[in-house]
Amino acid sequence: MARVVIQAVVSVDGYIAYPDDTVGPLFDWYFNGDTELSARPSGWTFNVSRTSAAYVQPFWDAIDVTVIGRHLFDTTNGWDGKPAAGEQLVVVTHRPLPQEWLADHPDAPFHTADSVEAGIALAKKLAGDGLVAVTAGDVGGQAFSAGLVDEVAMDVVPVVMGEGVRFFGGHTGTVLLDDPDQVVQGDRVLHLHYTIKR
Repeated sequence: MARVVIQAVVSVDGYIAYPDDTVGPLFDWYFNGDTELSARPSGWTFNVSRTSAAYVQPFWDAIDVTVIGRHLFDTTNGWDGKPAAGEQLVVVTHRPLPQEWLADHPDAPFHTADSVEAGIALAKKLAGDGLVAVTAGDVGGQAFSAGLVDEVAMDVVPVVMGEGVRFFGGHTGTVLLDDPDQVVQGDRVLHLHYTIKR
């Protein structure tokens, strides 16, 4: 059965972007090292510390399907039809994807679902026994609140942003996690991984 992880780069005070969706210094660590990190199938490459690459590359390589919300799809123009990570992508949306975008990207391995629950179910079906990554923010927070997330992965950057888009979106309530099962200190980033006990 597929595992579901909510993941993002996050500030110390819990933000994944500013209110205008820019990320400021959150992604600086992607460019401060001498070891190449490669995302598939997008082909994006970064240069991170050796320690970060040893943690992040296997994690990214394990992702089979990514689940995002419509806002992120619109903000990134659907990454031009190539998922940032994983072979397929599910967009949670109540509106069809734009016809002109579909025409420009006829082979994009993108699917849609009209709810977070349906999106996670579809992603798990597509992933088989693999890994489903849900982007943090509103969609990830909804999945977390609904009990659909098995793991939490955070790349914590030493910056306090003060405002913006929260890692868990609008999730409210207290959830007590166990200690992280992975703690990796990179250069200007701390990689944390939690497995949710049920």
